[in-house]
Amino acid sequence: MKRTEIKDLLERADFGSKVNVKGWVRTKRGSKNVSFIALNDGSTIKNVQLVVEMSPAMEPLLEKIHTGAALSVTGDLTESMGSGQKVEVHATDIEILGVANPNDYPLQPKKHSLEFLREKAHLRYRTNTFSAIARIRHAMIFAIHKFFNDRGFYNIHSPIITGSDAEGAGEMFQVTTLDLNNIPKNEEGKADFQTDFFGKATNLTVSGQLEAELAALALSKVYTFGPTFRAENSNTTRHLAEFWMIEPEVAFCDINDDMDLAEDMLKYVIRYALDNCKDDLEFLSKRLLDEEKNKKADERSMELIEKLNFVLDNDFERITYTEAIQILRNSKPNKKKRFQFVIDGWGADLQSEHERYLVEKHFKKPVILTDYPKEIKAFYMKQNDDGKTVRAMDVLFPQIGEIIGGSQREEEYDKLATRMKEMDIPEESMWWYLETRKFGTVPHAGFGLGFERLILFLTGMGNIRDVIPFPRTPLNCEF
Repeated sequence: MKRTEIKDLLERADFGSKVNVKGWVRTKRGSKNVSFIALNDGSTIKNVQLVVEMSPAMEPLLEKIHTGAALSVTGDLTESMGSGQKVEVHATDIEILGVANPNDYPLQPKKHSLEFLREKAHLRYRTNTFSAIARIRHAMIFAIHKFFNDRGFYNIHSPIITGSDAEGAGEMFQVTTLDLNNIPKNEEGKADFQTDFFGKATNLTVSGQLEAELAALALSKVYTFGPTFRAENSNTTRHLAEFWMIEPEVAFCDINDDMDLAEDMLKYVIRYALDNCKDDLEFLSKRLLDEEKNKKADERSMELIEKLNFVLDNDFERITYTEAIQILRNSKPNKKKRFQFVIDGWGADLQSEHERYLVEKHFKKPVILTDYPKEIKAFYMKQNDDGKTVRAMDVLFPQIGEIIGGSQREEEYDKLATRMKEMDIPEESMWWYLETRKFGTVPHAGFGLGFERLILFLTGMGNIRDVIPFPRTPLNCEF
């Protein structure tokens, strides 16, 4: 008999029909006469209840069924008399596809800490929390591609291995085939990368932006969606060594167009999540409320669904960095030194606490900051006429701070070349990027959205390691 996914089964009302379901046992309980098994196949956060009447044939089979076991069950679809579910399956035939020894299986039907589940990442998909995150993550991948496709963008696969540093930060993973026990040296005593696979030093990319710019200067509207890597020795709840980035680039576009695109995209994917991930979001909302029930009222997070609607219901406030500094300097937390990083004056690099104050306390809506000091931003950003600021823009959200960073790009050859020199960006490895400014250059702009940062916001999770299937962090490359 053809298998019916539990998500579809729970919507059926053709009671009396024979059905087949397959999945993994979440719980088993019962008495001498009847057993109740909660089965889940990952298609929905909801389980289907199997009702198993005790019989001489069923008794030895039921003794082998424990939490974690995989089953194929055929039975009659029946209207449920219990609360919380419309249907159940009265099992007539059960096949154990995979046993789970109760003495070994680590995910017993009780609450497990997130730290424990990170150590069991090969199994944590089987929990409600991580299956919900996985389904939301998939929905957001689809929504992002749909958003750009429907607006005439072309998806570009930017290289994972690169010879350039898009951010100029230098925190990159090296890629080499050299024998690390016998590294060839050049005349200066340094590693001779001319004998390496690519004939030069190469790294894992930190961004697909530069290559996306090349494509945008021919195709007008493009975006990348791929893995990026940073060898930043940081063990915070907001950093990963491997993560995914969405990076659109648009020709004939200025910073105002860029802000419009960022706001439209964020509202689109959040609306898509609310429309298509209702059960998972409601579960995660209840989970968050339970996690924070012992916190003081002013320390609790905004309720998850409310937080998502907070973004949808407000036009994003757009202010300059200079205006933001004035607001922050005059704020009560700054004057009373409640900020961990007190704002003394113009030029400070804003921290998450400052960004959240602007969003949650001052404006009470998402905020887009523009025109940052050029000294704290990347070399490729369009320079303003004041000689001090660049046309950068950061989108700030409640509870998370910056979620998008972008800018209008510097399209003037001389200004870009001078800025690269000032920031020690080697022209010999970036000649191709500079050359686009010589042949039909146009104003263009783009931004980067860290995908895991988005999922962190959508799910209400507190640690970025819990919104990527297999986190890569300092001293951790398991699974």
